Amino acid sequence: MGADSQQDVRVTREARDGRGTRVRPAVPRRQLLAAAAAVPALVGTAGPAVATDQGHAAEAATPVPTTDADWTAVARALGRTGEMVRGLQYHVAFPRSDLRVVSHGVAVTPGLALGSHVSFVRYSDGTTMLMGDLVVAESELQRVSDVLQARGIAQTAIHKHLLAQTPDVWWTHVCAHGTDAVAIARDLRAALDRTATPPPRPTPPAEPLDLDTAGIDAALGTKGVSNGEVYTCLFLRRETVTNDGHPLPPGLGATAAFNFQPLGGGRAALNGDLVMVADEVQKALTALRRGGIDLVELHNHGLTDEPRLFFTHVWAVDDAVRLAKALRPAVAATNVKPGP
Repeated sequence: MGADSQQDVRVTREARDGRGTRVRPAVPRRQLLAAAAAVPALVGTAGPAVATDQGHAAEAATPVPTTDADWTAVARALGRTGEMVRGLQYHVAFPRSDLRVVSHGVAVTPGLALGSHVSFVRYSDGTTMLMGDLVVAESELQRVSDVLQARGIAQTAIHKHLLAQTPDVWWTHVCAHGTDAVAIARDLRAALDRTATPPPRPTPPAEPLDLDTAGIDAALGTKGVSNGEVYTCLFLRRETVTNDGHPLPPGLGATAAFNFQPLGGGRAALNGDLVMVADEVQKALTALRRGGIDLVELHNHGLTDEPRLFFTHVWAVDDAVRLAKALRPAVAATNVKPGP
């Protein structure tokens, strides 16, 4: 695809002078005195409204419901379709089925740990946010980074999700926020085109997994889902999480996800990550190690999230139900709820 010009609008900005200083209109002294007299009446006022320079109240931007039809142009720019998640985020997956990765003797499937994915969310202020992470081979990482930076898509984390992997694979988390969702999609596509990510393929019918999924559910206290390749259990942070001041839909950027890849005889390879706030980290890490689960990395996925979130990726191979029981105390140490 041809090179597109870098978008010069990524966030709504106030007017600025030639040096980048915010420009505010001069306010007559009479208006200043009147505003000062009104301040006591505002003390204790609650709600999401924020005061503007003109003294009017503006509601904070919130995610707005969308449908698949609202993202047709985005899907066209990306070269594949996605699916709506909880009516608020348009999720698009880019499985790296081209990679043949082995970790601790386990052939890793795309569903276990090799799935690039992004989500688009539309806000009431007319902007769109993109969040997600991309799986890249080590030979692809620098050129993908160069394209993301040239196109104005932020890299919010660069790390690994696996231990002892061959070949080396990296994950770079991405975020963009602007008024043109299609332009953001084109920018992301330009970065993906610098990888060997394969084109979309028909999804084969899901086959039963050689796992005691009912036992996994009972051990973790949630209902997982199967895509025919892995069994996934999700947990969402209970509190509202914001990014760059915008509230995120439940689960976006604040999800604990555990994938169980069957290895035969009820055994599974476990990979995924647990989401925590700072005062939960040590309790959760200790619980994971007591359960015999390997810690891969402790890191952040975002730059401006509130509350500040930390993630630890995990790895283990054992009986699947035993792994789920080992995860339960770590999950219980965090403020999460089962995902729908």
